[in-house]
Amino acid sequence: MTNKNKQMALVEYAQRLGDNSLILGQRLGEWCGHGPQLELDIALTNFSLDMIGQANLYLGYAGEVEGKSRDADAMAYLRDELEFRNCLLVEQPNGDFGQTIMRHFLFSTFQHLHLEALQSSKDETLAGIAGKAIKEVAYHVKFSADWVRRLGGGTPESHQRMQTALDNLWRFTGELFETDGVDALLLAEGIAVDLSALQDPWNTAVQTVLKDAGLRLPKGQVVVSGGRKGNHSEHLGPMLAEMQFLQRAYPGLDW
Repeated sequence: MTNKNKQMALVEYAQRLGDNSLILGQRLGEWCGHGPQLELDIALTNFSLDMIGQANLYLGYAGEVEGKSRDADAMAYLRDELEFRNCLLVEQPNGDFGQTIMRHFLFSTFQHLHLEALQSSKDETLAGIAGKAIKEVAYHVKFSADWVRRLGGGTPESHQRMQTALDNLWRFTGELFETDGVDALLLAEGIAVDLSALQDPWNTAVQTVLKDAGLRLPKGQVVVSGGRKGNHSEHLGPMLAEMQFLQRAYPGLDW
């Protein structure tokens, strides 16, 4: 692999990781002041800050490797929808509290496994980010799994809401394990994570919690994907319009 190909692949890879964290962080931030309880409001807001902090590191690194004088803010606020590389799962609307928790459980379980493996990356920057983020995400997994169990095994209404959330979100989970040329190039260099190796432990971890919650896996659903190639759902554009408004209205503004 040429140095130029490696550079381009590394920028793409760091953007994917950063965009996942940024978009989910933005979604969780929408709960600020709207949580069903004060404790949950604070928890979701703190999770948002964790994710945005991760995004700042990943996107800052992407800009550094790219070498075009784009910092993390430029990456976050000055790219259009088709340039974002996040998976579709994280951009799905919050819905009710049950859907937010289910989305976070499905993604954070994957993210924790990914960070565990990324700590062994030959890229010291990515490995360092993973080492910093994994403690935060470990708590995200525990928190969301506990709430999936609690709501799934709660009242008939809470159980049905969690089952509906799972049915709505499950079709987006297959994309988490899809690979392409970027993954292959960086995997050969010892930089990227082998996503195929994460699927079985993810399935085991997720299905254990769902069984405890009395929830059933959806059957016969096709995998919906495309986010990592810039093909997003109808939900990302409006979210970006709100998130990016101030920077685009007053470009380069310092506070």
